[in-house]
Amino acid sequence: MHIAFKQAGAMAAIELTQEPLRRPRLAFATGAVIGVLGGLIGLGGAEFRLPVLIAFFALAAHQAVRINLLVSLVTLAASAVARFGFVAFPDLGTHAAEIVAVAAGSIVAAWFGAGLLSRISPAKLMLLIAVLLFAIGGLLGFEAAFGDQMAGALVETLPLRIATGIGAGVGIGLVSSLLGVAGGELIIPTMLFVFGMDIRTAGTASLLISIPTVLVGVLRHYRGGAYRSQQALATLVLPMAVGSVIGAILGAALLPLVPVGSIKIALALILVASAFKLARKAG
Repeated sequence: MHIAFKQAGAMAAIELTQEPLRRPRLAFATGAVIGVLGGLIGLGGAEFRLPVLIAFFALAAHQAVRINLLVSLVTLAASAVARFGFVAFPDLGTHAAEIVAVAAGSIVAAWFGAGLLSRISPAKLMLLIAVLLFAIGGLLGFEAAFGDQMAGALVETLPLRIATGIGAGVGIGLVSSLLGVAGGELIIPTMLFVFGMDIRTAGTASLLISIPTVLVGVLRHYRGGAYRSQQALATLVLPMAVGSVIGAILGAALLPLVPVGSIKIALALILVASAFKLARKAG
């Protein structure tokens, strides 16, 4: 057993120090394209970024998740500046309890989930990523097809809303840690369909929950030795983050001109196809 722990520790060290391929232009370009798609569908795009990190930059699953989380944090920060700098802050008073509940569950789960990541073998993590991407793709397609037909809060009483919020937050925090995503693809539908928020309030709540959740995951990974490669930061994280921010702004500008429902369905199919590819690779 002692040998097994030593081998696991050696594997974690390799994962933390693995260098990506030096493709800063490709990093910027893929970040921009994913940013545009994210801006169009109202998400950060991290679920699409993760397969790209694995396929085009030769990152193993563990390091791809950590890099994805860091780029997600930068993109979220830029989104928050844009949203709160140019748009009036909505009144969240009537939904404060559930927002705090979801955030609390998400932050705690993100801390433990980030620690759990290093204990999962590469093959199992790849399979888990495939399953989660498949689920997110299905959720995105369902929202595109039936989202307009669903409205109103499913949970009415305050104690139940708080309990439901904490439970949902735990799931969101775990997905954030294990995929390196902000969690908006789960937070926004939860706020819309479970707690009955309007889309603008749900988007703001998503940022308020996502930023501390992702920050906790990044700090946990940093404490574990991640993000110390200057090459990875300079040639991958920085150009991809800049591209993501620019793309997100462009995607938001194109929003009135593009049929978002059709794009969501197309992207859901892309996520499902990516999930099957990663599952085969894991096998």
